[in-house]
Amino acid sequence: MRRALLFLVGLIAIGAIGFYGLTMPVTVPASALPNHTSVIDNGKVMFIAGGCAECHAKPIGKCDDLDIEDETVLVGGRCLNTDVGTFYVPNISPDAETGIGNWTTLDFVSAMKRGVAPGGVHLYPSFPYTSYQRMTYADLIDLKAYLDTLPAVRNETPAHTLRFPYNIRRGLGLFQRLYVDGKTFAPDPAVSDEVNRGAYLVRGPGHCGECHSPRNAFGGIIADEAFAGAKNPDGKGTIPNITPSADGIGDWSEEDIVYLLETGSTPDFDVIGDTMAPVQENMEKLSAKDREAIAAFLKTLPSRPNAVQKSKTNADDEDDQS
Repeated sequence: MRRALLFLVGLIAIGAIGFYGLTMPVTVPASALPNHTSVIDNGKVMFIAGGCAECHAKPIGKCDDLDIEDETVLVGGRCLNTDVGTFYVPNISPDAETGIGNWTTLDFVSAMKRGVAPGGVHLYPSFPYTSYQRMTYADLIDLKAYLDTLPAVRNETPAHTLRFPYNIRRGLGLFQRLYVDGKTFAPDPAVSDEVNRGAYLVRGPGHCGECHSPRNAFGGIIADEAFAGAKNPDGKGTIPNITPSADGIGDWSEEDIVYLLETGSTPDFDVIGDTMAPVQENMEKLSAKDREAIAAFLKTLPSRPNAVQKSKTNADDEDDQS
């Protein structure tokens, strides 16, 4: 009995050591940062493309309301209600105590590219660093410089309330082992500069695949069903397929996509709403060339059937989000 107990204790110790090693935070080394003079105007473009205000600006009403008070006051407070619990979006204003005012540029880049905050704290992928990791170092440096120009406001946000085992933050190191490599987007030499620009905006700062793609049991995007639609993470309906298939936007022209991004109107004279509305409001602030680039890229995606089955209720809900 004693030997069996010692063996069991040994296995537990080995497992704990293995878990600790596999979940060690990986950060960006200082040597990776280029000698880049920040361009605040470009940082603002990245801020808009990334939809930072949609999550980090204070909602006007309840924490899950979509309307925000001021897109430049990034005090957090929005909540994301999901199957695993409720995530509360943090303060990323330049406040030194409750925001990111004490973060260095390297701290910020590590959070964006590796999902690790200062002190080796793993960040939950409700913050879409799995997409932000594709951004260039120069764009991230510019974004941090722009954020530093915004109002510093003290505001302590609530801690996440998640069910077990998702409340074990250390376990996120395993998720990051699978889905975070910190690699910057690599342009495809076989396509045009316009398509590459669109791919960068969609796959990087725009993080479109985070909502429009289904996920596996580990929370990772299913690569061969990317952009083919998904369940809405808050449980209300589905997020539409945006691949050029019959189930998606196959009968849309590039001009139709551009018009949607600019005005919020679809080719069949409908208007988008719900969670897509603030996204479109950001897209209309981008340059016409960037909207055209996004449209050009979306038309090059593999044509895929819907990744999620839609009931009539879900289909009606989706009409409000498309």
